[in-house]
Amino acid sequence: MTSTRRPNILIFMTDQEQADVSLPGHPCNMPHTRRLAQEGLRFTSAYCPTAHCCPSRATLMTGVYPSVHGVYNNVSTNTAIRRGVRPGLRMWSEDLRAAGYRLQYTGKWHVSAEEDPSDRGWEELDVTANKRAQMQPAHDRWRTLPPDGNPDRNPAAPRPAGMVFRPGWGDLTLYRTLPSQSPLGYDQGNDWKVVQSGLRALEQLTSSGGQADSPWCLYVGPIGPHDPYNVPDVFARRYDPANVQLPPSYFDTCEDKPRVYQRMRRQYWDQLSPDEIRDAIAHYWAYSEMEDTYFGLVMDALDASGQREDTLVLRLSDHGDYVGAHGLFCKGVPAFREAYNVPCIMSWPAGIEKPGREEDSFVSLADIGPTILEAAGLPVPDGLTGRSMAPFLRAEQPEDWPDAFYSQMNGVELYYTQRAVQTKEWKYVYNGFDFDELYDLKNDPHEMKNLAEEPGHAEVKRELVRKMWRFGVKTDDHIFNPYATVAMAPWGPGDALRETQEVTA
Repeated sequence: MTSTRRPNILIFMTDQEQADVSLPGHPCNMPHTRRLAQEGLRFTSAYCPTAHCCPSRATLMTGVYPSVHGVYNNVSTNTAIRRGVRPGLRMWSEDLRAAGYRLQYTGKWHVSAEEDPSDRGWEELDVTANKRAQMQPAHDRWRTLPPDGNPDRNPAAPRPAGMVFRPGWGDLTLYRTLPSQSPLGYDQGNDWKVVQSGLRALEQLTSSGGQADSPWCLYVGPIGPHDPYNVPDVFARRYDPANVQLPPSYFDTCEDKPRVYQRMRRQYWDQLSPDEIRDAIAHYWAYSEMEDTYFGLVMDALDASGQREDTLVLRLSDHGDYVGAHGLFCKGVPAFREAYNVPCIMSWPAGIEKPGREEDSFVSLADIGPTILEAAGLPVPDGLTGRSMAPFLRAEQPEDWPDAFYSQMNGVELYYTQRAVQTKEWKYVYNGFDFDELYDLKNDPHEMKNLAEEPGHAEVKRELVRKMWRFGVKTDDHIFNPYATVAMAPWGPGDALRETQEVTA
C-alpha cells in the first residue's frame, strides 16, 4: 500500500557504471544491487543526457537538460564552457530543505565550480570534486615529461600489460591489481572514506528520533568504477580474464562510423591485445563488485536502523563506460548505448506497488528530481525537462510518457556537437562534426551497421530528425543556427515545426 508519510531518501550514486553489470545473469557479481531490484523497481531503459560527469550530474540536481542548465562539459578545467549552472535555476535539494528535510552529502559533487552542496541546502561531509577542485594541473603533467614522454618507462622495453603508450602526454595504464591492505580488500582508498562518512551520517540521522516530523535525505557518491580500473586483489582475483567473453561489438572496426570513433580505437585501444581487453573488463567488473559491496554496507545499516520501510532508496550512476564495446573504453563522444544506459533502481517498501518489477519506458536523470519531489509530497516546478516517475512506482503507465530518449553531447575537452534520438526500434545520431548514424535496434541491438546513408531508411531518419528538433525547441537547444558552415543536419527545424509549431516531442 502506498505510504502517506514523507519518505526518507537515500541516494547511492556511482561514477561511470554501465547498466549492464547489475542485470540478472551478468557475470559481474552485484548481489546487493540485484537484491534492491528484487525488492523494488528497476528501470531498464534509464539514460544520462550526456556521457560525461558534470552535465549529467547537473541534470540530476536541476531536472533540466544541459541546454537549460548550461553545464556542457567538465567544470573543473580551463576548457569549461561554463563553470556552473545558469543563474536562477533552483535545485530540488533546496525544496526538500525548505520542507523540513535534513540533507547530508558525502562523495562526488562535480556539478559546479562556483557552488558547493552547502549552497544548495546540503550539510557537507566528505565532499569530493567540489568547487575548489581543479583538474587542469594533473592534465598538465606533460610539462614535466622528458622527450620520450614518460619518466617511468624505458622506451626500449616491451609495453606493460594494460598500458597505452601516449608519447608526450604520459602513458595510460587502464587497469591495475592493487595489494589489499586487509582481508576485506575494500577498506582502503577514498571511496572507503566516503562510505564510512555516509555510514556515520546514516547512524546519526536514523537515531535522532522524530522521523515523521524530520525526514532526511542522504547522498553517498563514490567515484568507482571510473577509469582507471585499479582494484584490490581481493576483488580482482574473483574474475578470471580467460573466462571473460569479448563484447559482441568488439570486432566492429567502426569503418562506417565517424572518424573520431575510429581514431580513438586505433590510436589508443588497439594497442591492447584481446587478452588485455578481457583483463580490463575483468577489472571493471571487480571494481563494480567492490562498489556493490559498499552499497551493501549502507543498506545493511539502513535495515538495522528500522527505517527501511519508509525510505526511498535510489541506486544510480552518472553515465556508463564502453568497457570494450566497439573496442573502446571510458566515455565521451561515441554515442553507443554502453556509455549512456545507466543503472536506475528504486526501492521503497511503503511506497512501491508490486515490487520486483522491471519497467522498460524511457527515463533519464532529469526525471529523478521530479520523482523525489512528488514522493516527498512537494509540488514539481513547471518548465523542467524531466517528469516524475511516481506513476511507475504506483504500477501505473502514463499515456503521454515520452516514447524516445534524447541526448545532448557538446564534447568533453574537445568541442563537438552531437544529438541522439532513440526509440525502441531506431537510433539516430546527428554528428555536426562528421556523418550521421542510424541503427535498427530491433535487428542490430549492438549498433554494428550504420544505415544513415542507405536511401531505404530515409523516411525513418527524417522522422527522428523531426523529433530531435521538437525536443530542441522544448529545451531551448543551441543547434538552430542556420549559417552555412554549421547547419549540418540533413533536414532543418522548419521541416518539423513550420506547420504546427508544436514544441512537444
